[in-house]
Amino acid sequence: QVQLVESGGGLVQAGGSLRLSCGASDNTLSTVTVGWFRQAPGKEREFVGLISQNGLKTIYADSVKGRFTIFRDTAVNTVTLQMNSLKPEDTAVYYCAVGNIVAGLSTARTWGQGTQVTVSS
Repeated sequence: QVQLVESGGGLVQAGGSLRLSCGASDNTLSTVTVGWFRQAPGKEREFVGLISQNGLKTIYADSVKGRFTIFRDTAVNTVTLQMNSLKPEDTAVYYCAVGNIVAGLSTARTWGQGTQVTVSS
């Protein structure tokens, strides 16, 4: 089974930016839809966005639309979540996932271990 690894999390002030990357142990990312999700303390995991296998379609949650961008870096076979204009409410553990990705839902077959994003006010 493919292993996913997120990187790039950290602490940032409100209004700042962070870039998260999702890598895989094989070439799976280039062949499937990839989703990003997040889970804040005390809350359920929620859908953030997805990118289609060919990279031509992206869908975002309303809460991040216009601030977050997902794109593929085919040279290094990663999927990036660019987060701009960050707000304290964006604080969460962020996960990438593949398999059974459906926009708006928090279901997937394979998950990464997550990376912490903390936005200070």
